[in-house]
Amino acid sequence: MALNIADLFEHAVDAVPERLALVIGDDRLTYAELDAAANRVAHHLVSAGIQPGEHVGLMARNTVDHVAAMLGTFKARMVPININYRYVEGELDYLFDNSRMVALLHEARYSPVLDKVVGNHELLRHVVTMPDGTDAAPTAYSSLDWTTAVGEQPSTRGFLDAVGQRSADDLYVVYTGGTTGYPKGVMWRQEDVWRTLGGGIDFATRQRLEELDQSRTGAANPHPLTCLQLGPIMHANGQWGMLLRFLTCHTNVLLPKFDPVEIWNTIEKEKVQTISLIGDAMARPLIEEFETGNHDGSTLVNVNSAAAIFSVEVKERWLNALPNVVVMDIIGSSETGFTGNGRVEKSNLADKGSLVNIGVDMAVLDEEMNLLDPATHVGEIGLMARSGNIPLGYYGDPEKSARTFITIDGTRYAVPGDWVQIEPDLKVTLLGRGSNCINTGGEKVYPEEVEVALKSHAGVFDALVMGLPHPVWGQEVAALLQARPGTELDFDDVRTHLRTRISGYKVPRTIHVVDEIPRHVTGKADYKTAREITESLATTESETVQ
Repeated sequence: MALNIADLFEHAVDAVPERLALVIGDDRLTYAELDAAANRVAHHLVSAGIQPGEHVGLMARNTVDHVAAMLGTFKARMVPININYRYVEGELDYLFDNSRMVALLHEARYSPVLDKVVGNHELLRHVVTMPDGTDAAPTAYSSLDWTTAVGEQPSTRGFLDAVGQRSADDLYVVYTGGTTGYPKGVMWRQEDVWRTLGGGIDFATRQRLEELDQSRTGAANPHPLTCLQLGPIMHANGQWGMLLRFLTCHTNVLLPKFDPVEIWNTIEKEKVQTISLIGDAMARPLIEEFETGNHDGSTLVNVNSAAAIFSVEVKERWLNALPNVVVMDIIGSSETGFTGNGRVEKSNLADKGSLVNIGVDMAVLDEEMNLLDPATHVGEIGLMARSGNIPLGYYGDPEKSARTFITIDGTRYAVPGDWVQIEPDLKVTLLGRGSNCINTGGEKVYPEEVEVALKSHAGVFDALVMGLPHPVWGQEVAALLQARPGTELDFDDVRTHLRTRISGYKVPRTIHVVDEIPRHVTGKADYKTAREITESLATTESETVQ
């Protein structure tokens, strides 16, 4: 046994085999049934000649087959590689090459784009296609049918002798969302990723957790949680949330796509108690659907958000509609895992609505990479960092690894580039990723701060802010706005509203209105597409302050 994701999952299975583990639509699997499905995948991969440590690509929505494939790959001591199913040919070619994947398990619906990609990669020697209700099928490459390849395999753990002893050092790789460029494969030891995602310490006793602690505690809990994970599990946010719930013996509820009506119907049907979502991009349409009065959210006790800004205005709407719910911000990244959290209830929204507690092993650095003492540097802005259980680096990219994972006074830190402002009482406000920071006339502007202010305007449904070249100031602040249905935005009114929220130099000088703000399926901003849209609109009608 080891501090290995497969072992930790199997401990949960052995502790609560008949407990409900996974719900996706009409599919309902107990821990024992999910274990059996994952074992079949592991047996198939071993029989196909895939070796421990080799990389297996997974390209699927939130489906039972995807969950089984991920767990089965871990079980066989291979490395699952998460693939964004929205990627096009060039992005997939990059990811397949960079990850050096040798096998691919994918839903049939992605066959048309994969027809253009699979044949370009000599290392890729084994492909299995999952049924998904579509008529799509590979035409340019050979692939095994999922039901034949996996369904006829043994459901036991008899493959263990073939893969060798699992280890806490077995590799875990998660590719970043690629918000500002091509994704990077973040490499973790499996013990390290487990410890940063909830296996580090017991929050009640402050004691360091050991291998069987989570499964034993979960088995002793007579009231396990039913948890709705809205993020896609091909992204770190969704994957980590799901794994944490499995290792602690709770029930995971997943959906194959984001649909506010279906989500609230699922909450009512499954009596969901906690929702994990990704910032305003998910939280806003969800609460607006709830405010129609057509849904029952009485079982909810917790709503938590990670990976994107969850604005105070949207939190307020959740707490007004569901006053007994606790709202939480969870901050971190693919390079740090869990870094800190902020807990808000209706009674303390005014005081804590945008603040996040500094977590264990979190640090704040200045631009020269010096440590800032949060107790004596209140009000200062710095880079969020984390020590302790952190990644090994980026797969196949020592140069970027050296820039992100640094050593200060003998301690190694992950510094992914997220800026924060230090607040009183060991708290911070998250400002956003430094690679998107706008330098206008020597002043720094963090896009997410401006986006939050824009979305507090009654007529703005969504917003995205970026820097554009300017001959005098270097960059100017520009915004894409999505208006609420039936609303015509008055730009002067928008700017007047902003000046009550942020400094004048942060107010966008150029504004375009678009039908829909470009976002990845995870809810994160798609800055690449946004810049392309902005460039195409540069010669069309917009609002620019001279």
